[in-house]
Amino acid sequence: MLEKERKFFEQHRLEWMENSPGKFVLVKDEELIGTFETLQAALSEGARRFGTESFLVRQVDEAEQLVYLPALTLGILRANSTHSV
Repeated sequence: MLEKERKFFEQHRLEWMENSPGKFVLVKDEELIGTFETLQAALSEGARRFGTESFLVRQVDEAEQLVYLPALTLGILRANSTHSV
């Protein structure tokens, strides 16, 4: 999901960092729909234009990041919920 959008983002990220540092981009397919000052503004425009279709919103300074989930690592997500912690 969003493979085209992610690829397009990575292809243009350095350009956008130079022209729009700190802004949020809204990408649909292989098209930059717009740049926005806030995440909320980008998400609102994406929802208005595309409804329930998928689209990508990402800050231009942001690279692809790994997500670290300590709860999963510590086994908390597998904890027995009938016992208090």
